[in-house]
Amino acid sequence: MSELSVSPPPVVGEAGTELARGYRRFVLRRSLCLGGLIAAVIAALLVDIASGPSFLGLAEVLHGLWYPEQLNPATRVIIEDIRLPYALMAVVVGACLGLAGAEMQTVLNNPLASPFTLGVGAAATLGASLVIVFNISFLGLAADLLLPLSAFVFAALASMLILLLSKTLGASVHSVVLFGIALLFGINAVVGLIQFVADAESVQQIVFWTMGSLARASLDKVLIVGLVLVVCLPFSLRQAWAMTLLRSGEEQARSLGIAVERLRLIVLMRVSLLTAVAMAFVGEIGFIGLVAPHIARLMLGEDHRFLLPGSALAGAVLLSLSSIASKMLIPGVVLPVGIVTALVGIPLFITLIIGRGRRSPL
Repeated sequence: MSELSVSPPPVVGEAGTELARGYRRFVLRRSLCLGGLIAAVIAALLVDIASGPSFLGLAEVLHGLWYPEQLNPATRVIIEDIRLPYALMAVVVGACLGLAGAEMQTVLNNPLASPFTLGVGAAATLGASLVIVFNISFLGLAADLLLPLSAFVFAALASMLILLLSKTLGASVHSVVLFGIALLFGINAVVGLIQFVADAESVQQIVFWTMGSLARASLDKVLIVGLVLVVCLPFSLRQAWAMTLLRSGEEQARSLGIAVERLRLIVLMRVSLLTAVAMAFVGEIGFIGLVAPHIARLMLGEDHRFLLPGSALAGAVLLSLSSIASKMLIPGVVLPVGIVTALVGIPLFITLIIGRGRRSPL
């Protein structure tokens, strides 16, 4: 009896060893997938820097990034002042939207959720439209600074309004989604009214904003968006286990000690910050926050320790590839990247839906 109490049966030991090996294989496969996504981000970034009206070879780009002092003045201006901020902005904005989309789809338990479900995009457009049409000045700030600031403030206010209402009424999934949809249509109506009374030049600027563009990128703006991403990502990963449990059902998550309403409010606040900061400098860019999490989910599964960084990386790859396509579809013309993400995102999302439907049991 004493021997049995000290040594477990051999089958238990073998089963435990096999389980540990399976878990290590699971972690290794997901880690390799994340490594592949990181390599894809780097490759897309370099190709994005190389592409444009004045095409540069990848070897020339790598040499110019490593030894910028050896470049001729014209090439150095193209790489450092124009293309590098443009390409880096695509990476950080795509990562913000991908991460925000993954978290939103989890806490709202809705595969069609994206950062624009809450009307945050429409609110940012409203803030930008007010500055464009009414030429608002504040504290002597220049228009190129006041416009993104106004977009961010309105997006943040919209998020705070939804969070306040949802918290007051219980923060249920349906209430948050319905508030977001109502706010979206309401703000779009106000933006339409502003466009109706605006002159032709102002309307053109508003339309350009709604298309989304990386043309306003600079290294300072990239640093701001990147800093928000770096601050938010660790907090997202800290709640990865709770969000993984939430995917198995709210009741089960509650039974295991997860405060679902509190988790949902915290995540939505983080999503609002990521979306508002990203959109403040590039305008409305859709489908990245919707499609990137589904791509990451197909590669990495529902374990949010891997899904969240994978969604951020997938978003960065998608927006970088869209940035490349925006410069290559029409020679000599740089299309607004929001148009490209919609053209690419719609068929890609339909493909994902069809694939998911075929795998679902009848």
